[in-house]
Amino acid sequence: MKKLFAAIAAVLLFGACGGGGNGKFNYRGLSMELPYHVFCDSLRARGFVVDSAKGGDNFVVMTDSTVDYTVLVAYKDDKLTAVKEDHTAASNDSTRQLWQQYRDQFEKELGAWPDCPVLKDDYKIARFDARTGFITVTLKNTYTPTMSILYVPAAE
Repeated sequence: MKKLFAAIAAVLLFGACGGGGNGKFNYRGLSMELPYHVFCDSLRARGFVVDSAKGGDNFVVMTDSTVDYTVLVAYKDDKLTAVKEDHTAASNDSTRQLWQQYRDQFEKELGAWPDCPVLKDDYKIARFDARTGFITVTLKNTYTPTMSILYVPAAE
């Protein structure tokens, strides 16, 4: 009986520590461990182009006419520090619906409930701990419909 209990405990411990998934933090299938230039080249291969009018020091903004969001890629010394999607929508109702869809999607993918420090009708934040980084889904409908998703890898 003790051996059976020890075997079950070992399996549970392995599952808790080994964890589900590959442990790699990614943005839409692209590893956040990639060098900045490789990451941006991968986005270009997916149809994104750099919007040179919106870039700055240590970040670029990329757009694609086939999607309803822009991507801001921040880096330091060729290492990604954050990726942010800014979604465009026609109304506050559509951004609320989009926020809920992404929140539900991340709950399912990560198998975890988010920390939600703010949950009002037009201002909501859901922050997910993805083990090797954090994903924050933010809805801020003040003057215009605004919804964003921020991916930040954990500090080493």
